[in-house]
Amino acid sequence: MMRVIGISALVAFLLDQLTKYHALYILDLDRVGVVQIWPPYLVYQMGWNTGINFGLFGGADPSVTRWILIAVALIISIWVVWWIRKEQVGRLAQVSAGLLVGGALGNVVDRIYYGAVVDFLNTSCCGFRNPYSFNVADIFVFAGAIGLVLFASSNKTP
Repeated sequence: MMRVIGISALVAFLLDQLTKYHALYILDLDRVGVVQIWPPYLVYQMGWNTGINFGLFGGADPSVTRWILIAVALIISIWVVWWIRKEQVGRLAQVSAGLLVGGALGNVVDRIYYGAVVDFLNTSCCGFRNPYSFNVADIFVFAGAIGLVLFASSNKTP
């Protein structure tokens, strides 16, 4: 069980960090700001996120918020692994847990190394302009959370 979670987490973490490296150091997105990939559906738009999704907590003191969000991500990651091990769930729930943990750890590394999360993916559609950027870790956290809701249900009766 831990092997499936660990491999899923490692793959999610590495893909996240590789895409961020590409955005920062290959595309030089921090300097360039925006790269039109397939506008408006996919645009690389640099953003340093000191808060959480959709800019929440972005206005708070980043020196405090940074460490609180690191602690919260680590606590949730540890709890998810503990919970999944305790429940003896199937492989899809284990993969989902790994995706969530790998994504969370990818953003933790950003907060430790840069002081903020590297966000660079921006999607808009159908006349709606999305002002926010996100990253691959956010996708893995979201997919992992949805997977846990769908696949980690207990077969125990109340």
